[in-house]
Formats: sequence, structure tokens, C-alpha cells
Amino acid sequence: MDITTDGPALMLSGDFDVRSTWEVRNAIYAHLRDHDSDVVVDLTGVSTVDHTALKVLAMATRNATRDGHHLTLRGCGPAVRRMLHISRLIRVVELEREPMPA
Repeated sequence: MDITTDGPALMLSGDFDVRSTWEVRNAIYAHLRDHDSDVVVDLTGVSTVDHTALKVLAMATRNATRDGHHLTLRGCGPAVRRMLHISRLIRVVELEREPMPA
């Protein structure tokens, strides 16, 4: 898992699964502590995701809201969206709206 930052955005790439959840969790919470503005977790570069990883995102969203922050997921591909729906975590996280094609 590669984790990079671009201002308030935290960009993930690689496999987001049980092996990388601790690393991603720590990065998200540190990023939330360091930014007073809204934080975006960009999943465009994520190739695979599992239920454990999605639970990390859901808990981070809940904790961010509790602390007065706003966390949004960007670049959720079909596989990520499908897993969010199957797990019903889609009710907890906020996805960035994508522009409609012309």
C-alpha cells in the first residue's frame, strides 16, 4: 500500500486489505489531526479492497464527524462501491459525487 498526501487529500494505491489496514488507519487519523478542513481519501489507485479495509474507512468517517471534521471518499471504483453496498457501509461513508458525462 502506497500512501501519499496532496494538501487535504490522502491518496491510496495498491491493495487495501487486512495487511494494510493498520497503516492506512494511522495515516487517516494523523491526516485528520493535521488538517482542520475537510479531508478526502482518494481510492482511485486502489486495486483491491476487503471488508476489513472498508470498516476502517467507516470508523474513520464516524470519528471524524464526532470530532467536527468531514471525511469524503473519492475515486471509488465499481469494486469498492459494490463492497460498500454489500456490507451496507455505504450508509456510513460519504462518496464524492462524480460529474455526469455530457
